[in-house]
Amino acid sequence: MKKEQDPIEVAPLRKAPREYRVYPALIERCATLEPVTTAVAHPCDESSLTAAVEAAEADLIRPILVGPEARIRAVAEQLGLDISAYRVVDAPHSHAAAAKAVEIVAAGEAETLMKGSLHTDELMAEVVRKEGGLRTERRVSHAFIMDVPTYPKPLVITDAAINIFPDLETKRDIVQNAIDMAHALEVKLPKIAILSAVETVTPKIPSTIDAAALCKMADRGQITGGLLDGPLAFDNAISKEAAEIKGIRSEVAGDADILLVPDLEAGNMLAKQLSFLANADAAGIVLGARVPIMLTSRADTVRARMASCAIAVCLAHARRQRT
Repeated sequence: MKKEQDPIEVAPLRKAPREYRVYPALIERCATLEPVTTAVAHPCDESSLTAAVEAAEADLIRPILVGPEARIRAVAEQLGLDISAYRVVDAPHSHAAAAKAVEIVAAGEAETLMKGSLHTDELMAEVVRKEGGLRTERRVSHAFIMDVPTYPKPLVITDAAINIFPDLETKRDIVQNAIDMAHALEVKLPKIAILSAVETVTPKIPSTIDAAALCKMADRGQITGGLLDGPLAFDNAISKEAAEIKGIRSEVAGDADILLVPDLEAGNMLAKQLSFLANADAAGIVLGARVPIMLTSRADTVRARMASCAIAVCLAHARRQRT
């Protein structure tokens, strides 16, 4: 008699990742907000000019196109884009366009600034210029607002583009900038995970010392408006299960809104890993200046470009309420 075999156990299928929901919700939130006048520095290629026109057609911004006028109009004609409704300010080259766009913002003619087809360093040099720039008492920092299909809410990574090796004071400003942005996006008490390679304070790993100091600075009111914890490794910052396995009891662990990375290299690699391995979108924004600055890229999806604009619009309207 043939022996009956035990039934083969089939592992349950993993649930398909959710659809992108973060960016559509951001753009929808702007439907009731007035479009914001935006100086667009050197929109002289398909990606940057299309981004500005698409954002305008979505009633997010009113663009002022700053750059070589003949070149901008030639690109528009080549792409079949109608820019007749938009103000064009002539500037002979990218450096002059960056300077003129910042001048327009500083004069109060625009409330946000958008990067076109020029190097980020070229634009930021004008932004941080002591005379006539857009500096404030805080350090300027960058944030990626990630739409990760496998994470249930927006995930902010900061700083992955501007501050290379931030010291403790700079990290304090980076955190505060990100908290203020979260408030503008209606996150009332954002949770900030301060990342390192381990969860314990270890003198051999300086980022763990900074994490502990930042948490104490929050306790003393030097950082306000958010809930900080660290050091935390990436796994227990975004996974409650990982945190529980390691015995970490924290309101932040497993539920982070903001990830503060130790340095630019770590942040840049983390954001790109999520983009290319987890199909995440990354909307970039510069914080800590007098106005929000959109750093769009040729590699950005349409979703990410629209999301950068929507975030800037929310920040601009929040700034209006404060002033």
